[in-house]
Amino acid sequence: MTLSARSFAPALVAPALGLALLLTPVATVPTLAASDGGTTVTTPKCKKGFAWDRSSRKCKAAKKSSNLSDEDLFQTARELAFERRYDEALTMLDLAADQSAPRILNYRGFATRKLGRVEEALTYYQAALAIDPNYTLVREYMGEAYLQLGQVDKARAQLKEIAMRCGTECREYALLEAEIEKAVQ
Repeated sequence: MTLSARSFAPALVAPALGLALLLTPVATVPTLAASDGGTTVTTPKCKKGFAWDRSSRKCKAAKKSSNLSDEDLFQTARELAFERRYDEALTMLDLAADQSAPRILNYRGFATRKLGRVEEALTYYQAALAIDPNYTLVREYMGEAYLQLGQVDKARAQLKEIAMRCGTECREYALLEAEIEKAVQ
Protein backbone atom coordinates (compact mmCIF):
# COMPACT_ATOMS: atom_id res chain seq x y z
CA MET A 1 0.00 0.00 0.00
CA THR A 2 1.39 3.39 -0.96
CA LEU A 3 0.46 6.69 0.65
CA SER A 4 -0.30 9.56 -1.65
CA ALA A 5 0.51 13.13 -0.68
CA ARG A 6 -3.24 13.78 -0.43
CA SER A 7 -3.87 10.98 2.08
CA PHE A 8 -0.76 11.89 4.09
CA ALA A 9 -1.56 15.64 4.41
CA PRO A 10 -4.32 15.31 7.07
CA ALA A 11 -1.96 13.28 9.23
CA LEU A 12 0.47 16.23 9.22
CA VAL A 13 -2.03 19.09 9.47
CA ALA A 14 -3.95 17.88 12.53
CA PRO A 15 -0.90 17.61 14.83
CA ALA A 16 0.48 20.92 13.54
CA LEU A 17 -2.84 22.65 14.21
CA GLY A 18 -3.03 21.13 17.66
CA LEU A 19 0.49 22.33 18.46
CA ALA A 20 -0.36 25.84 17.23
CA LEU A 21 -3.43 25.94 19.48
CA LEU A 22 -1.39 24.78 22.47
CA LEU A 23 1.21 27.48 21.88
CA THR A 24 -1.33 30.30 21.49
CA PRO A 25 -1.71 32.29 24.73
CA VAL A 26 -5.17 31.92 26.24
CA ALA A 27 -5.35 35.65 26.90
CA THR A 28 -5.02 36.53 23.21
CA VAL A 29 -8.38 37.53 21.78
CA PRO A 30 -8.94 38.99 18.31
CA THR A 31 -10.83 42.25 18.43
CA LEU A 32 -12.52 44.11 15.61
CA ALA A 33 -10.91 47.51 15.46
CA ALA A 34 -13.54 49.86 14.15
CA SER A 35 -11.13 52.74 14.29
CA ASP A 36 -8.72 51.37 11.75
CA GLY A 37 -11.01 50.31 8.95
CA GLY A 38 -12.17 47.07 10.53
CA THR A 39 -8.88 45.19 10.63
CA THR A 40 -8.38 42.53 13.25
CA VAL A 41 -5.94 43.37 16.02
CA THR A 42 -4.81 40.71 18.48
CA THR A 43 -4.07 42.12 21.90
CA PRO A 44 -3.65 40.08 25.07
CA LYS A 45 -6.11 40.92 27.82
CA CYS A 46 -4.78 42.37 31.03
CA LYS A 47 -6.38 42.55 34.44
CA LYS A 48 -8.20 45.69 35.59
CA GLY A 49 -5.92 48.73 35.83
CA PHE A 50 -3.33 47.28 33.45
CA ALA A 51 -2.69 47.80 29.74
CA TRP A 52 -0.77 45.71 27.21
CA ASP A 53 2.60 47.28 26.44
CA ARG A 54 3.58 46.25 22.91
CA SER A 55 7.22 47.13 23.33
CA SER A 56 7.85 45.01 26.43
CA ARG A 57 5.13 42.49 25.49
CA LYS A 58 3.79 42.58 29.07
CA CYS A 59 0.80 43.91 30.93
CA LYS A 60 1.83 47.08 32.76
CA ALA A 61 0.05 49.03 35.46
CA ALA A 62 -1.72 51.89 33.74
CA LYS A 63 -0.73 55.11 35.45
CA LYS A 64 0.92 58.37 34.42
CA SER A 65 4.39 57.07 35.25
CA SER A 66 4.03 53.74 33.44
CA ASN A 67 5.52 54.92 30.13
CA LEU A 68 2.72 53.24 28.18
CA SER A 69 2.36 54.69 24.70
CA ASP A 70 -0.79 56.47 23.62
CA GLU A 71 -1.26 53.62 21.15
CA ASP A 72 -1.22 51.04 23.97
CA LEU A 73 -3.60 53.12 26.08
CA PHE A 74 -5.91 53.70 23.12
CA GLN A 75 -6.05 50.00 22.19
CA THR A 76 -6.80 49.05 25.79
CA ALA A 77 -9.47 51.76 26.11
CA ARG A 78 -11.11 50.70 22.84
CA GLU A 79 -11.27 47.08 23.95
CA LEU A 80 -12.68 48.07 27.34
CA ALA A 81 -15.32 50.21 25.65
CA PHE A 82 -16.38 47.32 23.41
CA GLU A 83 -16.61 45.14 26.53
CA ARG A 84 -19.00 47.79 27.98
CA ARG A 85 -16.48 48.75 30.66
CA TYR A 86 -16.88 52.44 29.89
CA ASP A 87 -15.57 53.93 33.13
CA GLU A 88 -12.39 51.87 32.83
CA ALA A 89 -12.03 52.93 29.19
CA LEU A 90 -12.26 56.58 30.23
CA THR A 91 -9.61 56.01 32.91
CA MET A 92 -7.24 54.62 30.26
CA LEU A 93 -7.95 57.54 27.93
CA ASP A 94 -7.18 59.98 30.77
CA LEU A 95 -3.61 58.66 30.77
CA ALA A 96 -2.93 59.43 27.10
CA ALA A 97 -0.35 62.16 26.59
CA ASP A 98 -2.12 63.64 23.54
CA GLN A 99 -5.63 64.39 24.78
CA SER A 100 -6.43 66.19 21.52
CA ALA A 101 -5.84 63.16 19.27
CA PRO A 102 -9.05 62.62 17.28
CA ARG A 103 -9.27 58.93 18.11
CA ILE A 104 -8.81 59.63 21.84
CA LEU A 105 -11.60 62.22 21.61
CA ASN A 106 -13.74 59.80 19.60
CA TYR A 107 -13.52 56.99 22.12
CA ARG A 108 -13.95 59.41 25.00
CA GLY A 109 -17.18 60.44 23.27
CA PHE A 110 -18.17 56.81 22.67
CA ALA A 111 -17.69 55.74 26.30
CA THR A 112 -19.30 58.91 27.64
CA ARG A 113 -22.32 58.45 25.35
CA LYS A 114 -22.71 54.84 26.40
CA LEU A 115 -22.73 56.02 30.02
CA GLY A 116 -25.75 58.17 29.12
CA ARG A 117 -23.99 61.54 28.99
CA VAL A 118 -24.93 62.21 25.38
CA GLU A 119 -24.57 66.01 25.37
CA GLU A 120 -21.07 65.69 26.84
CA ALA A 121 -20.21 63.03 24.24
CA LEU A 122 -21.19 65.41 21.45
CA THR A 123 -18.55 67.89 22.64
CA TYR A 124 -15.85 65.23 22.23
CA TYR A 125 -17.12 64.25 18.77
CA GLN A 126 -17.21 67.91 17.71
CA ALA A 127 -13.66 68.44 18.97
CA ALA A 128 -12.46 65.39 17.01
CA LEU A 129 -14.17 66.62 13.84
CA ALA A 130 -12.68 70.10 14.26
CA ILE A 131 -9.28 68.41 13.92
CA ASP A 132 -10.23 65.80 11.31
CA PRO A 133 -13.54 66.48 9.52
CA ASN A 134 -13.05 63.32 7.41
CA TYR A 135 -13.06 60.95 10.40
CA THR A 136 -16.19 59.03 9.39
CA LEU A 137 -16.30 56.82 12.48
CA VAL A 138 -16.75 59.95 14.60
CA ARG A 139 -19.57 61.03 12.30
CA GLU A 140 -21.22 57.63 12.64
CA TYR A 141 -21.05 57.75 16.45
CA MET A 142 -22.20 61.37 16.43
CA GLY A 143 -25.20 60.34 14.35
CA GLU A 144 -26.03 57.68 16.95
CA ALA A 145 -25.79 60.33 19.68
CA TYR A 146 -28.24 62.54 17.81
CA LEU A 147 -30.61 59.59 17.52
CA GLN A 148 -30.40 59.08 21.28
CA LEU A 149 -31.52 62.69 21.63
CA GLY A 150 -34.34 62.17 19.12
CA GLN A 151 -32.70 64.47 16.56
CA VAL A 152 -33.14 62.34 13.44
CA ASP A 153 -32.52 65.31 11.13
CA LYS A 154 -29.04 65.83 12.62
CA ALA A 155 -28.30 62.10 12.36
CA ARG A 156 -29.28 62.24 8.69
CA ALA A 157 -26.97 65.22 8.22
CA GLN A 158 -24.09 63.10 9.55
CA LEU A 159 -25.11 60.28 7.20
CA LYS A 160 -24.91 62.73 4.30
CA GLU A 161 -21.44 63.87 5.48
CA ILE A 162 -20.28 60.25 5.62
CA ALA A 163 -21.58 59.64 2.09
CA MET A 164 -19.61 62.64 0.81
CA ARG A 165 -16.40 61.29 2.37
CA CYS A 166 -16.52 57.55 1.76
CA GLY A 167 -19.63 56.88 -0.29
CA THR A 168 -22.72 54.86 0.54
CA GLU A 169 -20.91 51.52 0.55
CA CYS A 170 -18.56 52.17 3.47
CA ARG A 171 -19.07 50.54 6.85
CA GLU A 172 -19.86 53.74 8.76
CA TYR A 173 -22.58 54.69 6.27
CA ALA A 174 -24.23 51.28 6.54
CA LEU A 175 -24.12 51.30 10.35
CA LEU A 176 -25.63 54.76 10.73
CA GLU A 177 -28.20 54.17 8.00
CA ALA A 178 -29.40 51.04 9.85
CA GLU A 179 -29.62 52.95 13.14
CA ILE A 180 -31.65 55.73 11.49
CA GLU A 181 -34.02 53.17 9.97
CA LYS A 182 -34.57 51.59 13.39
CA ALA A 183 -35.19 54.99 14.98
CA VAL A 184 -37.85 56.10 12.48
CA GLN A 185 -39.88 52.87 12.53
